[in-house]
Amino acid sequence: MTLADGVFACAGVGALLAAMLPRVVAGRPVSLPLIFLVGGFCVYLLPLPLPVIDPVEDRRLTEHFTETGVVIALMGAGLALNRPVGWRRWGTTWRLLGLTMPLTVLATALVAWWLLDWPPAAALLLAAVLAPTDPVLASEVRVGEPTAEEHDEDEVRFALTSEAGLNDGLAFPLVYAAVALAVAAGAGWSAGWVGAWAVEDVAVKGVVGVVGGLLIGRLLGWLFFRPRSSVLRLSAHREGFVAIGATFLAYGTTELAGGYGFLAVFITACTIRSAERAHGYHNVLHDFVEQVERLFTAAVLFLLGAFLATGGLAALTWQGALTALAVLLVIRPLTGWAGLLGGGLRGRERWVVAGYGIRGIGSLYYLAYALGQTEFPVPPDELWAVVTFTVLISVVLHGITSGPVVARLDRRRDTEPVEGAAGPVREEGVPVREEDVPGREQGEPRPSR
Repeated sequence: MTLADGVFACAGVGALLAAMLPRVVAGRPVSLPLIFLVGGFCVYLLPLPLPVIDPVEDRRLTEHFTETGVVIALMGAGLALNRPVGWRRWGTTWRLLGLTMPLTVLATALVAWWLLDWPPAAALLLAAVLAPTDPVLASEVRVGEPTAEEHDEDEVRFALTSEAGLNDGLAFPLVYAAVALAVAAGAGWSAGWVGAWAVEDVAVKGVVGVVGGLLIGRLLGWLFFRPRSSVLRLSAHREGFVAIGATFLAYGTTELAGGYGFLAVFITACTIRSAERAHGYHNVLHDFVEQVERLFTAAVLFLLGAFLATGGLAALTWQGALTALAVLLVIRPLTGWAGLLGGGLRGRERWVVAGYGIRGIGSLYYLAYALGQTEFPVPPDELWAVVTFTVLISVVLHGITSGPVVARLDRRRDTEPVEGAAGPVREEGVPVREEDVPGREQGEPRPSR
């Protein structure tokens, strides 16, 4: 028996569990990511000759593995959203991005500077990598599969999914700001980098990301649905792996053009979705992406558990642990609640959206990426310990509570409509042209999340 044999066996078991567990744990106080996190931790406690998992030493591998998981998740999130993009329709999303996210970054940086006594560049880096919420780690608070009705999703799930889809791209300028500050001032402070950063890393790369996503999305939308020849019209062939091609095309092309690929992938997905909103091919694309995404999530969380079991939190101090808890339990809920003031959400729903700012794979990617750009005035293992602990607490806390909390909201919504929502909320979604979706019989219910 070799190590490769064991890896194949574990991969097979993991893939089968990733297929079965979502239905087993649906609505229960446990989640798929939590199970694989605990699984990785327990396996690495066994006296077996397993490879060492160290994101500090294997930074480049960590960066590209998590990068792939994030872009696939962004495509899945964009394809799932039924609601057309608009200022009023996406009002809750714009509040979370324009108010909650900057407030969260500012508060987190101040806490890291004061409590951890980190220099400004390191404090800003921590705030930047913890700024994006995760589109993967709690499926109960995401929208389901595509449907024909633009209002066939409640405001809580829509807000959290659309926020996660966009803020993964919008966090990049903040990471670049931390890198620029570290290069310019080291452990000190300087403002000489701000002008170049605002022009290149905010304006230029942001515009290229948006334009790239729109152009590629329109091109692919035409290619999927418009050609008269069925040979060229991809929707006629019902092949789900095309979604991965669209993901990598949007990401790679935009990055080569100097823009933000994360932003482009999500915009590409939304643009494809709008090209022919009531077509069953969206379900085929979304289902395939969701399956691949689930496999990546299982693998990343298993490896994260392995990292924890082999001393990944050895450099964590009580100040670092307190900072992580403050981000999840104080900063995000309060800034989320403040950002949603004056919006359509009220009461419990506002607190659910504010509290479920889940941190996950995106944070791991951004940290690995930033540490490859320059040296920061804080040891990498300390940065990894704080970020990893934050993700760990988020996976445990949100994974245990999201199912029951959202199930309770759904029960209340059945008897009391959401006041101020962007549109009527239907009790059950009708899949997009079910007769066009292979493998699903007429009237068969959609898989629950």
